[in-house]
Amino acid sequence: MTALILVVDDEPDLEPLVLQKFRRQIRDCAVSFIFARDGVEALDLIAANSDIEMVVTDINMPRMDGLSLLAKLQDAEERLSTIIVSAYGDMANIRTAMNRGAFDFLMKPIDFADLETTIAKTLRHIALLREARGKQMAAERAHASLSRYFSPNLAERLAGDAGELAGQRREVASLFTDIAGFTVLAEALDPAVLGELLNQYVAGMTDIVFHHEGTVAKIVGDALHVLFGAPGEQPDHAARAVACALDLDDFSEVFRAGWRARDVALGPTRIGVHSGPAIVGNFGGARFFDYTAYGDTINIAARLEAANKQLGTRICVSESVARQVANFRGRPVGDLVLRGRTESLRAFEPLRPEQCDELATKDYLAAFAKLEAGDPSAVTSFAAEVGRRAEDQLASFHLKRLLNGATGPRINMD
Repeated sequence: MTALILVVDDEPDLEPLVLQKFRRQIRDCAVSFIFARDGVEALDLIAANSDIEMVVTDINMPRMDGLSLLAKLQDAEERLSTIIVSAYGDMANIRTAMNRGAFDFLMKPIDFADLETTIAKTLRHIALLREARGKQMAAERAHASLSRYFSPNLAERLAGDAGELAGQRREVASLFTDIAGFTVLAEALDPAVLGELLNQYVAGMTDIVFHHEGTVAKIVGDALHVLFGAPGEQPDHAARAVACALDLDDFSEVFRAGWRARDVALGPTRIGVHSGPAIVGNFGGARFFDYTAYGDTINIAARLEAANKQLGTRICVSESVARQVANFRGRPVGDLVLRGRTESLRAFEPLRPEQCDELATKDYLAAFAKLEAGDPSAVTSFAAEVGRRAEDQLASFHLKRLLNGATGPRINMD
């Protein structure tokens, strides 16, 4: 690449001398020169030639001197590296020039060997600046991209360290969300209304995820897949996932009520959470960024989310999650045999501390204890609970099971 250099000097003999002394570099396309007689002409040339790399300017010139030109160059958005040329002994002007941002200076009469060395040094400096700017821009682009997936502080760290995105086996908590009946609803909505709804919903949900420092691994329409414990280690990943699930549920219920007031029958958001080992990393190949996770842990979390539909719950978390959360509070759902599995998995509906003290929770726990013990009076207890609180869909689910001849807490999810 040829470096274009602007030489600003009112001496007419300087131009042929420069072209003669640099003829080899010009022939090899290493450098090329354009010339101006004063600062005013120099600014016009700079405006017309955006590829000028650097400026070599005398100080004493008509119309606009070199110091005034230097001040203009330093005020510009793209500062050009500038070499100041001054008469021997004019140290006051040289000091002023360096204070105003000049990169280097030369004495008159010009020693062309010194000029060649100084130009080469300045061009190396410019190349280093360009490389640094390129790295900064790449980091900013990476940060902008990563901010869509990670909490801001984590995105900032990852933007400078792509090694953290390589495939790794980690202990994670995987969280899935999905809006019930959204596909049918979307087909009936005006596209502008659908766009507004989805944008508001996803923005609100991801804000909550980022607040808990989770990673949004994937967004597909209204559905989110969130990871805790990756890419950075989070010893409390299970607790973060449960707290996040409760906040997501609160937000989605308020959001749903707001849209129902606009005659849009938005369904509840269902959430599933499971923890365990998974392979996590960027698996998008060379062209795409796709930070995601694979493994049985991820599949179970997705199936727990789907299980909410049959159970009548909105949040379903596995026992492996509950065991890792200090003072976990929740209602036992049952021992679920998820689709494609033969072993059962104890699941819970997490609750906030104040909900645990409610009479409804205590009644449910008493009824579930009878169910686990094989006590026939569990039917009566769940019937009483449903009679008092018809909106308790989980209690209704167990009552229907028992009335249809089921026993115990083992539930086959079909």
